[in-house]
Amino acid sequence: MERSVYLFFFFLFVFSTSSSSARIADDLRQVGSNFPSVQAEKLIRELNLFPEKDVNIVEGGDSSADSKIVEKRFRFPNIVGSESEVSVEDLGHHAGYYKIVHSHAARMFYFFFESRNSKKDPFVIWLTGGPGCSSELAVFYENGPFSIADNMSLVWNEYGWDKVSNLLYVDQPVGTGFSYSTDKRDIRHTEGGVSDDLYDFLQAFFAEHPEFANNDFYITGESYAGHYIPAFAARVHRGNKAREGIHINLKGFGIGNGLTDPGIQYKAYTDYALDMGIIKKGAHARINILVPFCELAIKLCGTDGTLSCLTSYFVCNTIFTAIMLHAGDMNYYDIRKKCEGSLCYDFSNMEKFLNQKPVRDALGVGNRDFVSCSPTVYQAMLVDWMRNLEVGIPDLLEDGISLLVYAGEYDLICNWLGNSRWVHAMKWSGQKEFAASPEVPFVVDGSEAGLLKNHGPLTFLKVHDAGHMVPMDQPKAALEMLKRWTRGTLSEPVAGMEKLVAEM
Repeated sequence: MERSVYLFFFFLFVFSTSSSSARIADDLRQVGSNFPSVQAEKLIRELNLFPEKDVNIVEGGDSSADSKIVEKRFRFPNIVGSESEVSVEDLGHHAGYYKIVHSHAARMFYFFFESRNSKKDPFVIWLTGGPGCSSELAVFYENGPFSIADNMSLVWNEYGWDKVSNLLYVDQPVGTGFSYSTDKRDIRHTEGGVSDDLYDFLQAFFAEHPEFANNDFYITGESYAGHYIPAFAARVHRGNKAREGIHINLKGFGIGNGLTDPGIQYKAYTDYALDMGIIKKGAHARINILVPFCELAIKLCGTDGTLSCLTSYFVCNTIFTAIMLHAGDMNYYDIRKKCEGSLCYDFSNMEKFLNQKPVRDALGVGNRDFVSCSPTVYQAMLVDWMRNLEVGIPDLLEDGISLLVYAGEYDLICNWLGNSRWVHAMKWSGQKEFAASPEVPFVVDGSEAGLLKNHGPLTFLKVHDAGHMVPMDQPKAALEMLKRWTRGTLSEPVAGMEKLVAEM
């Protein structure tokens, strides 16, 4: 504990007394001691979201509902257009709550969309990051069946992932979205707690829907879900090996623009920023002064526990903050775009839509608050932020469970370079072969949509013309990626690839 505190203050002293870093130090001091809460608030406002509550915890509330499930087959009001003349109701959409049996009083909310093609299609779960942001962001703005029009009607998403999979979205960790508890002890701080809750949720879901339990199962998500996904995959695999509950047919897990190995990814920030023209060589050299402090802080986090992990969050995020001082109003989720004031994206229609009484009635949530992004959950996970979640992945690969890591090329905050570096640095039996494997075009409709590298169960895909949210920026490519990956054909040659390779 003393070492981490000493490191933090030594870092501040050295950095603030360096004349070459005086400007950055002044700006960092202005951030002050409320840095985590400032960052959480900033995350929410940049998306034009205004949740009325910080977290969906109602202490002393009604926890008398002992039933393990509150599920409602639903039909959204005001849906525009048709999908092969099949009504929304016919698609077997469900939403509801499951009680988390090993929690104090937690209930997790979900959306479930049966495949538009076949119930036998792969079963895919999606986890949104934040930490603390609702998966409804993905439902309505990325890869769900619908998007929201300005008049609050829903329109079909031509590239919804339910076209090729049975698709499940969960609001998690507890306190996020519509997921709630009446006991604040259900707020999670570690991946152990998060993944145990998700495992309990899946057990409840498949007990109620056994017809999907044998489907090939894939875990997907983005951003901070780069932490959730490996931990959850390991938890499912461990449960399967121990014959614990219902067997879940885990085949793979996919991480989109994720934060997985902070030690490598934070070090890549300056190189990516220099390569993309965000900073110049002088700034690159100055900001890199911070990197050794960040590396040491992360090492202490791996051995000293919670306080050192919180310290490492402060120390390492100064790298990103320093870069952003040079970036002005650049959108760090997509460096091609500008933010207008505090607004980088406008997802406010999601809150408006979900707060309508007809929608709430359809979903069966009653007067339950919708917390689009929770500052409380964000701050609760700070001790988890700098932990390396790559460490559990090699065992999954060795057991033949596939991993897809993909990243839009214009995202700064979880950039493709840092993701590529941790994937290449990961020690497993196929590490050398993966490094030596060729980089080939990812071809969609005869055009190069990205660059792909594969060996055995491991695939890395750099997606062209996309930022942090690949399914939103490149919906057709993202759908094709999911389809090929879940069918084991992502690395196979497709029509037009030979010509593209020859032109490279």
